[in-house]
Amino acid sequence: MLLTTFAKGDIDCAANNSDGSLGNLSYFCSSKIKMGQKKGFVYLAVVFAMVFWAFSFVWVKEVYVAYGPLTTVFFRLIIASVLMLTYGLIIGKLVKIEKKDYRTFLLLAFFEPFLYFMGESFGLKYVSSTMGAIIIATIPLFSPLAASRYHGEKLSLRNLIGILLSFIGVGIVVFDDSVNFITSPLGIALEFLAVFSAIGYTVVLKNLSNNYNTTTIITYQNFIGIFFFLPFWLIFESKTLLTTAFNLPAFIAIVKLAVFASCIAFILYAYSVKKLGINGANIFINIIPVLTAIFAWYILGEPLTFRKMVGIAVVIAGLFIAQIKMKKFIARLVSIQQNGGR
Repeated sequence: MLLTTFAKGDIDCAANNSDGSLGNLSYFCSSKIKMGQKKGFVYLAVVFAMVFWAFSFVWVKEVYVAYGPLTTVFFRLIIASVLMLTYGLIIGKLVKIEKKDYRTFLLLAFFEPFLYFMGESFGLKYVSSTMGAIIIATIPLFSPLAASRYHGEKLSLRNLIGILLSFIGVGIVVFDDSVNFITSPLGIALEFLAVFSAIGYTVVLKNLSNNYNTTTIITYQNFIGIFFFLPFWLIFESKTLLTTAFNLPAFIAIVKLAVFASCIAFILYAYSVKKLGINGANIFINIIPVLTAIFAWYILGEPLTFRKMVGIAVVIAGLFIAQIKMKKFIARLVSIQQNGGR
């Protein structure tokens, strides 16, 4: 991929070097190559973020061999908070919360990580990693509904078509030919609780994003989330943890969730959003269910059936339709056709 980019840059440089100056040619080529390197790194960053988030559905299943959902999330948040706090202090981006925003941050953390992980983590006790990833991937579809209701943003026909298609895709995976559930209804309901918690989170987030940077918001919401989970963990899983033998593979999976899914993936994704824009970066979220299905099949031995693949394809089609700018997409297709497919 990078070699192709560099080669194209060299051709463009030569074509633009109309005065024949070797110095100008060197300058233009050097600039094109640097641009190609930067663009390649951006795409590499966003793809790795998606890979880590796709792996997170598998790592959760690995943790559940020894530990419960509350223990998993509780220690994941502790590790992630320490790492994000350290990262924020090092880069100098950690901002002090103003007193007037205390309640807003509490509400933000209530939606995510608390309510979101309550839904996702307990849901994964009852559904497969792939099924969880498919449902969670519908979050970008429902966010415009909340934006329309609470922020007055226009809801397009594309959004509605995308939602309908994705519901059909989820239905293909969760129902059999007789419209009977082939996976746990409770697990599906819990995963959708995570989806709607994420939507509530985006509504609250918009009120904070103008005053605080992303590093500050993520660091504080994770830290506050620890205290939301603490009483539930103490009541329901702390005693079990004390009587459970230490399981190194499961503990490593928790560390991987904290380091890669909650920290590194976030940093890479934030970087890609800055370079590609929100819509450009969000399109890559569509590959998470596909990657999760492959990882879960290879690592956990989850079946990868034709029905499941069709359902994933329909969900991704819905996401694609909802996110793509149709006018620009059609103009691009016309341009490619006029240039002979080049």
